[in-house]
Amino acid sequence: MQKIRHTPRAATSIRALDTHVGIDPHRHDDHQIAYAGSGVLSVTTDAGTWVAPTSRALWIPAGTVHEHRAYGRTDLHSVGLPTRLNPLSLDTPAVIAVGPLLRELILAYTRDPEDEGPARRRLLGVLLDQLRAAPLQPLHLPAPADPRLAAVCALLHADPADSRGLAALGGAAGAGASERTLSRLFRSELGMTFPQWRTQLRLHQALRLLAVATPVTAVAHRCGWSSASAFIDVFRRAFGHTPGTHPGRLP
Repeated sequence: MQKIRHTPRAATSIRALDTHVGIDPHRHDDHQIAYAGSGVLSVTTDAGTWVAPTSRALWIPAGTVHEHRAYGRTDLHSVGLPTRLNPLSLDTPAVIAVGPLLRELILAYTRDPEDEGPARRRLLGVLLDQLRAAPLQPLHLPAPADPRLAAVCALLHADPADSRGLAALGGAAGAGASERTLSRLFRSELGMTFPQWRTQLRLHQALRLLAVATPVTAVAHRCGWSSASAFIDVFRRAFGHTPGTHPGRLP
């Protein structure tokens, strides 16, 4: 069993991570905002995975056991907040939208974490105001607990382009459950339908591939879309821009 580090204080810092480099499971007694100034960052807990490109940030509440992973050269900006400061009023991880002002506030606040002057305290006040107003984004990929569902999800994690239906996947995974049972489990345990979960998985994988400069057509193929145009349409509806102009994408 992997040891879980306990770091009481969630430091405010900047850390450069190479692609696919991770930070092992750990927990803090503070809340934390994790933001990728470049690249794409994922956070995984027992409840699932949250992925954030440069237009998003990750909220990690105090006590949550989590691990980070970078995709593409990633500058990890971390903002530690004592538990009395909970601008999102959330006790579960979440992804929040990061506009130009919030981005600059995070970059500025993490630049000199040892500064305790009045100007930086005012900066924190504005940062908290912007966090309170930031919309939440549906970029969570929930993790199954039921072993039948986990077997099916594992197949798709291994190959997001697998286009088989739920009945065929259940048979291939040896899940020992009918299509109807698996469909019910997706809704009751993961809070979404099987097609919704598979689309979310493919979008997560697409963000990771775009972060390492994979061509859009190749991303579409490797993630299971029938064409580049179909991928672009789904991606635009999810993120508000095309994958070719994605802010987490390497030049």
